[in-house]
Amino acid sequence: MMIMKHDATEEDIKRIVKEIRHYGLKADVSRGDFRTVIGLVGNEANVPFDHIAILPGVKEVIKIDTPYKLISREYGRATGENGEARKPVMIGNLQIGNGEPIIMAGPCAVENKKQLFMIAEAVKKAGAHVLRGGIFKPRSSVHSFQGLGGIDRKSAEQALKWMRDAGREFGLPVVTEVRGEDHVDLAAEYVDILQIGSRNMYNQDLLAKVGRKDKPVLLKRHFGAGIEEFLSFAEYIAAEGNKNIILCERGIVPVGKGKEFTRYTLDLGAVPAMKKETYLPVIVDPSHGTGRRDLIFNMSCAAIAAGADGLMIEAHYNPAEAIVDGSQTITPQELQDIIKACREIHKLVAGRAGSQ
Repeated sequence: MMIMKHDATEEDIKRIVKEIRHYGLKADVSRGDFRTVIGLVGNEANVPFDHIAILPGVKEVIKIDTPYKLISREYGRATGENGEARKPVMIGNLQIGNGEPIIMAGPCAVENKKQLFMIAEAVKKAGAHVLRGGIFKPRSSVHSFQGLGGIDRKSAEQALKWMRDAGREFGLPVVTEVRGEDHVDLAAEYVDILQIGSRNMYNQDLLAKVGRKDKPVLLKRHFGAGIEEFLSFAEYIAAEGNKNIILCERGIVPVGKGKEFTRYTLDLGAVPAMKKETYLPVIVDPSHGTGRRDLIFNMSCAAIAAGADGLMIEAHYNPAEAIVDGSQTITPQELQDIIKACREIHKLVAGRAGSQ
């Protein structure tokens, strides 16, 4: 990245951008109150950094030795205020990261308007901040319910309108998963956060598409991906100009007979590790990470103790009635208990977490 002098002119910045493009790379220009930082996107092998370092307006050139440069802590410090590496994602007045844990809750799958509105009201009363609901459902079997979005475009748009209206009625931003590129434009009209599910973490074209949208993106870690790999694919979103990314740990493939006890292995060690590597907020999904209603309270508390900036939890007024994933869905009362406990835990760990 090129850190520009505080008195660098617009012509100086344009000159650097032109130079970068001459070598076949893209320039990521971050303008702050006191300085401008220009990051490189692409293969830097042939870039003459010694030459660029002496061009007018350049203060210094810093090499970032990670494959996820634009979301790295180094880049965050360079582009942040007063050297602050953490950068919350803002959704209206809601801040995700650097504050109270943000709870995203709602049904695994949106089934009908009445169900959605009843759950939205219940999770709001329980203390949730964001309404989640699946419309385009990725399923292991083609014979399983694919969500209302799996029926046709008309049904998908109707469900998205319900999400938008429920969010407005109960004062909750809304998040839903987009399963393919053709879902992005439609969903972006109605929801506040676009979610990329674990199965699509490797879908570079989909990541690039949401990266070109002016919407925060929630990216889930693939159940077979390492931490560096996860962050490297988040970089595809940032490289298109969208750095409003929320990382979500949702469990990795269990070892041995682990799957007999939990659906996945919730890798909570990844939370502080990722927060040391990147300025992005990190949340945890204990619903998919355990697959068991009776474990969600414990793992939610553990996630906040590990430094998570929030949780994504499946909730339903009657989990036994849920068409999808009822076994890992909790009631609004259980959600309320989790939120209360997590707030207390956050108070205990916030001071130390904030200093790291």
